[in-house]
Amino acid sequence: MKIYDVPTAKETILKRERLEAAETPQSVLDGIEQRLGARMTPEEAVRHIIAEVRARGDEALHDFNKRIDGVEIEALEVNIADIERAYEAVPESLLRNMELAIERIEAFHRKQPAISWLDSSEQGVLGQLVRPIERVGVYVPGGTAPLFSSLLMSVIPARVAGVPQIIVCSPPPIHPTILVAADLAGVGRVFRVGGAQAIAALANGTASIPKVDKVVGAGGLFVTLAKRMVYGAVGIDGLPGPTETMLIADASANPVYVAADLLAQAEHDVLASAILLTPSAALAQTVQAEVERQRARLSRQSILAQSLAERSGIVLTKDLDEAFDLANEYAPEHLCLLLDEPFNYLGKVRHAGGVFLGEGSFEVLGDYVAGPSHIMPTEGTARFASPLSVLDFVKLINVIGLNAPHLYRPAAHLAQAEKLDAHASAALARMKD
Repeated sequence: MKIYDVPTAKETILKRERLEAAETPQSVLDGIEQRLGARMTPEEAVRHIIAEVRARGDEALHDFNKRIDGVEIEALEVNIADIERAYEAVPESLLRNMELAIERIEAFHRKQPAISWLDSSEQGVLGQLVRPIERVGVYVPGGTAPLFSSLLMSVIPARVAGVPQIIVCSPPPIHPTILVAADLAGVGRVFRVGGAQAIAALANGTASIPKVDKVVGAGGLFVTLAKRMVYGAVGIDGLPGPTETMLIADASANPVYVAADLLAQAEHDVLASAILLTPSAALAQTVQAEVERQRARLSRQSILAQSLAERSGIVLTKDLDEAFDLANEYAPEHLCLLLDEPFNYLGKVRHAGGVFLGEGSFEVLGDYVAGPSHIMPTEGTARFASPLSVLDFVKLINVIGLNAPHLYRPAAHLAQAEKLDAHASAALARMKD
């Protein structure tokens, strides 16, 4: 893990490359050609997949399950027997901890405000109705780790919001922990389909998979491209990029904890970012050595090697003020403050998906059992976006029930100024009655 000065860091690890600007690796192009039978860019491949699912429905899904995931299955939908077998494969201790996570996630999200209200006066009624989205599709990645926690972090806020129909899609074969988590969280239906084809199915509907109103959940490049392409036909929660953690630490920080937190982030995938900002050169050097020491005993060596080398590092700042300036400019998904008296610095945070205060509030707790959803804005979108919440699963309906004749003439005047005569006439007509 390299140590950078601030100018070099700004031109390297702190300079993000947007999804559309990234050069597609040859290995990805080769994989597309091998699975789809033609040389295509990822965007072209996703358009092809979406078009096929729209045209051929379930037939296309079975075809892509075989060609992309290498799995042939009779039924796309998981049944009760599948779930029962999944429970047999999951240890009792893991079940109990899943239940603990569900309890804490639900308790946190029940505190989020999403209320209907009506304000009555002599002029009538104004207010808002809060109504849950009718049907939500949750995408759960497969790949190198069975991310059942991501299912919980998406499904529980939707359930708290009152969404009546929650549908999960995940690439086959679905890991037993994902099936068990879906059952414990109260998911209605689970389907064995992944990638862009899952997003296309949720957005358009097939004979087996109902069309949803909104798609949420993280995924890789092809899932993100698909969500972008179907947006408008359905709602989406966002376009998440690779996961990222930024730590701000001073000389009081424990280098063992700092290194462990960096490695926990870097093992997600080769594009993950794990960045430490510190004004302490001594801490930087100790953490650098500690990362190598801890890394030697971890399992995901190839992923760690690439993510630590390419998108991660330690940045030496002149002081903590500069560290916070860099953090706010970067707007990280996770911002961890490993500082003496971290609460004193909370006011300096302007842009972050989540803030973790102190060495006892490390990001891994947020990944699983803290309570807030771990699905947070990435790629600098924390400047304008928020973590997944109950508010993502409801919509507001304005209520207008006025008896206010004194507003008719002002409305007509404003309409005339916009040269909308019919608007003005609709207001003026009521003044004649």
